[in-house]
Amino acid sequence: MKRLLRVLDGEALDVPPIWLMRQAGRYLPEYQEVRAQAGSFLELCYNPELAEEVTLQPIRRFGFDAAILFADILLVPHALGQELRFVEGEGPRLEPVRDVAEIGRLKPVDEIDAVLKPVYATVARLARSLPDEVTLIGFAGAPWTVATYMVAGRGTPDQGPARGWMYRDPEGFAQLIDRITEATIHYLGRQIEAGAEVVKLFDSWAGSLAPEMFARFSIEPTRKIVTALRERYPEVPVIGFPRGAGAMYADFAQATGVAAVALDSAVPLGWARRTMSPEATAPGWPGVALQGNLDPMLMVTGGTALTETAKRMIASMQGTPYIFNLGHGITPDADPAHVERLLRAVRG
Repeated sequence: MKRLLRVLDGEALDVPPIWLMRQAGRYLPEYQEVRAQAGSFLELCYNPELAEEVTLQPIRRFGFDAAILFADILLVPHALGQELRFVEGEGPRLEPVRDVAEIGRLKPVDEIDAVLKPVYATVARLARSLPDEVTLIGFAGAPWTVATYMVAGRGTPDQGPARGWMYRDPEGFAQLIDRITEATIHYLGRQIEAGAEVVKLFDSWAGSLAPEMFARFSIEPTRKIVTALRERYPEVPVIGFPRGAGAMYADFAQATGVAAVALDSAVPLGWARRTMSPEATAPGWPGVALQGNLDPMLMVTGGTALTETAKRMIASMQGTPYIFNLGHGITPDADPAHVERLLRAVRG
């Protein structure tokens, strides 16, 4: 069994598997070349040949234990019929969905494959081209995070537009979450059928939810997705990433049924191990593997701080199922040489 899959199956390895969120991206000069060839970010996501290439680039350069599909969390709302474009230097722009009436503009879930077929083709290409020891990870945005963009029409600092609708009309907002949840189950299922061995749900804005709403709009949709996927594809583990959830990470891990949780940089590894790992869980719950959570800034600064922090993290997680990763995505100003330094620290 591949090393990443062994950890997700509950095994503790002396040398943890390693991959990095956004490992295929702007910090690599070879990515910049392909991005220019594609014409636009969205065209790159929908070009199976080029998306395969940028997914493979960090595997060739660094030899990570996993490759994550190159795509974007906003492809699902695009497939549902929401207008989407990416503005250089500013990020995504969508036609906002602001109330229940505007949910009616969205397409039925059974029509999303017309847009997403190129993504499935990319997954299938990667399943054939990746080295045998490398695990292929598919992914989607979690419903709450995707909804924040759909409602605001762009990224916002406090997710205010979605939170406002959520409080004014929670039942109406739940209809949007349900549509995204249904689409995400379908989308991830098709990725698995095309060859993804693991799937990950990115709830990047989970930390903006108060506890009651976190339970309803982060935990519950994730639980529905995990349950549906487990029924259809019982051998495929799901990683959840409720970034910014703080102490609510523990409830998320236990209630959703994920095989692993990805930890953001603010989560103490010792606390995570004591509350969520297989060695420290309540009767009837097997616990989860843990992934994370190096500060991405260390990929910019490098130096002994990077090496010493990585070694300290690994030592603290010896004896429990653990995947080395960052606490969030690698940033465009990261130095590829620092990635190489990190790999030496992790692998020895």
